[in-house]
This record gives sequence, structure tokens and C-alpha cells, in this order.
Amino acid sequence: MTRALITHWTDYQAAIDQLLAMPCRKLCIYDEDLVKIRLDDRKRLAVLEQLLQSAAPGSIRIALRSAEAFRRTQTHLIQLLAPYSHVITIQETSPQLNNLRDSMIILDDQHGLIRFDREQARSKLLINESDELRPYLQRFEEIWKEPGDIISATSLGL
Repeated sequence: MTRALITHWTDYQAAIDQLLAMPCRKLCIYDEDLVKIRLDDRKRLAVLEQLLQSAAPGSIRIALRSAEAFRRTQTHLIQLLAPYSHVITIQETSPQLNNLRDSMIILDDQHGLIRFDREQARSKLLINESDELRPYLQRFEEIWKEPGDIISATSLGL
């Protein structure tokens, strides 16, 4: 069991890499737009694609407050949506949740990185802390259940 308080962006990025390096069957992310999480980084994208290749259907869920910024900045991740749409679901949350300021990455209900405010690096890294992560996982499930728009790899139009 490990807990660490993070106060700098470089430590926050290192914590993301630490989490993504762990074996994982289930991944839940709630964030503004993934810009600060940098999932579109080449190394992180490769790790994510490996996870997508071995993951069970529906095992990766990402809830975002802003699909517009996501579409602009995460183009490589969007390209992974089409071939892995059975594994990963990304949805834009309801506008009524736009006032939420936190961010979370939760792996297998026992490891997580919780950022307290979208503008600050201040966060906590939790490894093998399923009891402490339980309220965050419950919060993620509540956010996920709110009506939102599913983000797909293709744009629909006439």
C-alpha cells in the first residue's frame, strides 16, 4: 500500500507513467480534456494500445468535460477509437457537471491518481488502496451515469 502527495507537474506526469506501466484490466478516467494527462504522448499511446489489444469489452471508460479540446489535441487517441470501440468508450459529460474541478485515473479499482483541481498538479497517488479509492470509484460511476454524448472516431454528417 502506497500513498504519495504530489505537488509538481513533473511528479504528476511520472505518477501517470507509473500507473500506466502497471498491469491493468479496467481503466476509468475523468478529466477536463486529457490535455494535462497527455495520453496522446507517443509512449503513453503505445502503452494504451497494448492495453486495448488485451482488454475485455467495455473495460476502458473515459469521461471528459470538454470534447472540443479533446478532439483538437488528442488526434492519435481518437484514431484508436474505431478499431477498439468495443473496448473503450469516451463520453463528454453533461454540461451540468462542468463546474467539477477534479480529475481521476483509476486502475482495477485499487490504484489511482486523484488531482484535486484541474489547474493545479496537487494530487495523490494511491497504489493498492482499494478502500481509499472506493469513494472516488463511486463518484466516477455517478459521473458516468449522467447523460452525456459518446465521442466516436468519425464525424456524422450529411
